[in-house]
Amino acid sequence: MDAKKDIRPVTYLKSNTASLLSQINESQRPVYIPQKGKTRAVLQDPKSYEQMRSTIGLLKLIALGEEDVRSGKTKSQDHVFADLENRLCQRMKPCE
Repeated sequence: MDAKKDIRPVTYLKSNTASLLSQINESQRPVYIPQKGKTRAVLQDPKSYEQMRSTIGLLKLIALGEEDVRSGKTKSQDHVFADLENRLCQRMKPCE
């Protein structure tokens, strides 16, 4: 993938908005918009954006879990399943 093909100046964005949006949605590749030599914006299709947000959310959850493990905030598997069983029994009919 050649990222240089995905760089468009602001003037291109202003005069070719519809075709640029079509390109982004069809290719699912982001387009970088530079201003004064620095990237100032990235245009991305909604599907890729939502996938990225979901991925970032999962990575944050993993990082939080790893921090819990490092700080000793863990429970044994047996304890977790016993707790779940007790909660389910309380919501349903009395357990035997």
